[in-house]
Amino acid sequence: MAKLKVGVVGVGALGSIHARIYSELESVELVGICDIDKGRLRDTQDKLGVEGHTDYRKLIGHVDAVSVVVPTNLHFPISKDLLKAGVHLLIEKPITETVEQADELLEIAGANKLALAVGHIERFNAAIEAIQRLKGDIKFIECHRLGPFAPRIKDVGVVLDLMIHDIDIILGLVRSPVKSIEAVGVKILSKNEDIANARISFENGAVCNITASRVTAYTMRKIRMFQPNAYISLDYVKQDAVIYKKQLGRIVSEQIDIKKEKPLQKEIASFVECVRSGKKPLVSGEDGRQALSVATEILKKINEAIT
Repeated sequence: MAKLKVGVVGVGALGSIHARIYSELESVELVGICDIDKGRLRDTQDKLGVEGHTDYRKLIGHVDAVSVVVPTNLHFPISKDLLKAGVHLLIEKPITETVEQADELLEIAGANKLALAVGHIERFNAAIEAIQRLKGDIKFIECHRLGPFAPRIKDVGVVLDLMIHDIDIILGLVRSPVKSIEAVGVKILSKNEDIANARISFENGAVCNITASRVTAYTMRKIRMFQPNAYISLDYVKQDAVIYKKQLGRIVSEQIDIKKEKPLQKEIASFVECVRSGKKPLVSGEDGRQALSVATEILKKINEAIT
């Protein structure tokens, strides 16, 4: 079987890892990378021995699939050009800046029968995969995604930077239409919200409380789920999950068996397999659009409260 020809647009901190992983996969050939920062481009070229460009359009005609790992405001124009050229895409989250832009990309990808995956990496976290196999109605979910400020993230606030990961996970776990959203946020070190909290109520009665911060001294990535007779605590960073159950009038705990893996490697390998097989990506463009839609509504509520 011929190797899949791939490229990466944007080789910053995350994009350079995409490029390295592609270069290590036996089933693909990394044929080109792109970045407008010539120094960054040269560094990745030297490390991987791959051709580099400052114009992403130079990849067209030479690649079957591309990872788009650029600032959010560039997702739409770059992805639109590549999809129209018949290139399968893995777009880092969020899929686009607006739902309307996401809809246009979905229409182009569908018309051209192209794989369109979105980089919600937590879906490939072994702990999340383990708890998705557990049965039981979820009544309440609490999420905390906290960490220090990263100056390199300038184009979006904490909702699209961090909270959207948990939004995507929650929508996948609850699987019910959103009934209502309440949200608050505060700007501290940037022009966008740096701390945010949202309360999402679903039509099936489930409620979720999400807190995201990028100005916290310590790092926390946790989700807790409450069912009628069980409570599940999951740590994304440790890829660790514990289930607490009521038995004979007391609470007992059980460690969920998890095989720890590298989520980004799994995500990219999964994307490559979808391109080859025609299967729908685990995190499809539709999933990315749905998460963006909820995040957009949260931002609307935050902006209304701030103004």
